[in-house]
Amino acid sequence: MTTIVSPKESLSCVLRFEGVGLNLRNKRRGCSFVNFSPGYSVLRSEVVRTSEEKVYEVVLKQAALVGEEKLLKRRSLDHRTEDAADAMTNPNLLNEAYDRCGESKESKWTIFIALMASWESYMEALIVTVRSSITKKRNKLWRWLIMNSGTLLMTPERQRAIWAIYVWCRRTDELVDGPNASHITPMALDRWEQRLVELFEGRPYDLYDAALSHTVSKYPIDIQPFKDMIDGMRLDLKKARYKNFDELYLYCYYVAGTVGLMSVPVMGIAPNSKASAASVYNAALALGIANQLTNILRDVGEDARRGRIYLPLDELQRAGLSEEDIFRGQVTEKWKIFMKGQIKRARMFFNEAEKGVSNLNAASRWPVWASLLLYRQILDVIEANDYNNFTKRAYVGKAKKLMYLPMAYARALTIPS
Repeated sequence: MTTIVSPKESLSCVLRFEGVGLNLRNKRRGCSFVNFSPGYSVLRSEVVRTSEEKVYEVVLKQAALVGEEKLLKRRSLDHRTEDAADAMTNPNLLNEAYDRCGESKESKWTIFIALMASWESYMEALIVTVRSSITKKRNKLWRWLIMNSGTLLMTPERQRAIWAIYVWCRRTDELVDGPNASHITPMALDRWEQRLVELFEGRPYDLYDAALSHTVSKYPIDIQPFKDMIDGMRLDLKKARYKNFDELYLYCYYVAGTVGLMSVPVMGIAPNSKASAASVYNAALALGIANQLTNILRDVGEDARRGRIYLPLDELQRAGLSEEDIFRGQVTEKWKIFMKGQIKRARMFFNEAEKGVSNLNAASRWPVWASLLLYRQILDVIEANDYNNFTKRAYVGKAKKLMYLPMAYARALTIPS
């Protein structure tokens, strides 16, 4: 936008005039003047969008796909490996592709999608763990919980789709955080993104890709969150500092918020939900952001030993802290005050996430509620450790995890608003 401003006009008047009829909320303006005559100047003004605004555009795009009567068209089967192409049409090979994804779900990459992917085996392990206590103590609550768990488990088709998404996320993460991370270059990530494009076009490279290719052909899943996750890996290759929360928010979206946007189409929105698709997607995004912020606060000491600081530097400065303070790892009063603010922000995102969980399909709510309640406990442990996340790792024990499963089940029964 370009506006001619006379010497008698004030900048504030011009900005108010330009803003008439526009929603300028949460937007910042960058302005520059170019003088071209003795009495007049040109004001160039453009809206500078925040990371949250940019990400919300992706949320709206994903939510719009839910309303489409026809899902994404079946992709044409092309070249690449013969087995992978056959897997798209051969039921036996397709089952093998999904089974391989299921066998790979042990990795502890992100609790939200890992718990979704491995919920069935998780419940089997839970049954073994508490069976003796049920027999000895005749715990009616646990007996009822386990006997009725099947009513809130996803269908096998949805479980397999979650496995396929999970495995792709894990493989993507391990490119920069796995055993061969030191050999990964930006060009390798470019090749990985090209493989992503091809599997969305129905040309998977291997059986793992074939499972995801089949999944995205069945559900209204867009490629953008997958591409954004790869952008998050690119950031990890070149960026070890974040100057403000706006930058950190975008990173959290890339590496974790994207998972929610990928998963909602598979988990599904409850048929009797009155909430908009956009609000449900936004809640899933918030859960991803909350989880990643919690990861960051839990791993401050570990990241510092790797030369990384995933904390807003401007907020550190305002708290009277420096990068050197992080590397020294001393818990001071300034650090405690700073951490209280960071924990408060993470809890705000968890609270935002809660608004959407009850609007998911009934079969998907329990694992999501469990992941939310369990992961939020890490923040409590950081507080219990007196904010020492330099040398103490915040960990939620098995006993506490078991305690929160009935609570998660009860919340999963909540009727959608």
